[in-house]
Amino acid sequence: MFDKFGEFDSVQEINEAAAAQLKEGDIEAVYAIALENGIDREDAEDFIEGTVPELANSLMAAFGKLAVEAEELKPYEIMEDWLSYIKVRCQEDERMAAAVRKKGKSLKGCIGELLKWSFKNQHDVDKDILKAAGVSGRCTLGIPGMGRAKEIISGYYLGKQVKG
Repeated sequence: MFDKFGEFDSVQEINEAAAAQLKEGDIEAVYAIALENGIDREDAEDFIEGTVPELANSLMAAFGKLAVEAEELKPYEIMEDWLSYIKVRCQEDERMAAAVRKKGKSLKGCIGELLKWSFKNQHDVDKDILKAAGVSGRCTLGIPGMGRAKEIISGYYLGKQVKG
């Protein structure tokens, strides 16, 4: 992930790198920047042909980074829900899209924050629920509800403190 050009900190950095490569006539490098950052080849073609002035906008850059990270992580079940919420937040708030693109912020890091909260907030599962599930012994559960998960996700990317 981000092996050839490194992790860009912003959509501006992506666009500057792509523009520099285009100016040098290195079309393949523009495609490589797009591929490495999860930006569609068709969008790269539009940029190369001059149909659009930049390779990506803020939302494309955020979604691209998330796509590259998800390809490596292979999220499933609740992690897919969390990824969907991150995308929704990017669509709602330009600051969130920019924050997702930042160096040092990652889908794995965000899920790590969600798990940290989960382990810290475990509660014993009621014995009747365990019986109904066919489970014996002690079992705890600490998965954040969607409202709490939204707080944790926004907190991770935007730097806001989360209670609990």
